Amino acid sequence: MSPSAHLPAGALQTRHEAEEAAALFPALMVEADRVAHTVAAGLHGRRRAGPGETFWQHRAYGFGDPVSAIDWRQSARAADRLYVRQNEWEAAAAVWIWRDASASLVYSSSTATPMKRRRADVLATALSILLSQAGERVGLMGLSQRPFHGRGAPTRILEALLTDDAGASAPTPVQLTPGARVVFLSDFFTSPDEIAAAIRRCASAGALGALVQIVDPAEEEFPFTGRTEFQDAESRDRLLFGDAGALGASYREKFMAHRRALEDAASAYRWTFIAHRTDRPAQGALLALYAALSDLRMLKG
Repeated sequence: MSPSAHLPAGALQTRHEAEEAAALFPALMVEADRVAHTVAAGLHGRRRAGPGETFWQHRAYGFGDPVSAIDWRQSARAADRLYVRQNEWEAAAAVWIWRDASASLVYSSSTATPMKRRRADVLATALSILLSQAGERVGLMGLSQRPFHGRGAPTRILEALLTDDAGASAPTPVQLTPGARVVFLSDFFTSPDEIAAAIRRCASAGALGALVQIVDPAEEEFPFTGRTEFQDAESRDRLLFGDAGALGASYREKFMAHRRALEDAASAYRWTFIAHRTDRPAQGALLALYAALSDLRMLKG
């Protein structure tokens, strides 16, 4: 008799779901590792500004820079300009990742494209590989009380993601330290005001970050025609249209208006917005995301 035969129905379901998640683990880790190494090869030698002790460059003083950062000796050489001394990034910084766990991400319009949740997990894990190799600490908002660090961080990140089966469509409040960086991975199919509020909470704690909107190509292009039934992944509500093609232009207009609202919410707090489709290589989104996190304006204290 199988050991599972004595387990109650609820425990059997839990075990079944755990086995499914475990089966995904090796393939996801291999894919994330490949994506990370492809991007890392293109980033080789890149230096970043930060609070280390090794001098990198001077730049013009800008609004928001602390007076203590001004290099008065360098500034004395210019009659009309102040300069700030920038050092290379040497201190470990915390990067917090939020991956949408709502049912909305459990979607793929074709067997040729990955499910949105799988792509989000690959990006989160690949990013944690790059960040841990750079000596930074990585945490999961809502899933880890403190950030992970070291070579084992990506494995712990992926393990946590694969057990996160349900959640809200917008980030929940968390306590952040000043200087933290934040990444939201989602399709953001919720009110832009909810996302703006989440950004505002992080920004009020002194954190900068990036939004990565992950969508299926069908969600952006709306290729549907004829009699088509649509089902809401979260509420299970259904809508039946006799001629879905007649809705295409209006849908695409509203989709882009929603995206612009997300872009505006991000730019209002100097965050970065990245749009990514699952029919395109994950490397492109990862490169854009890592570059955004490494950008001077993202690292400025």
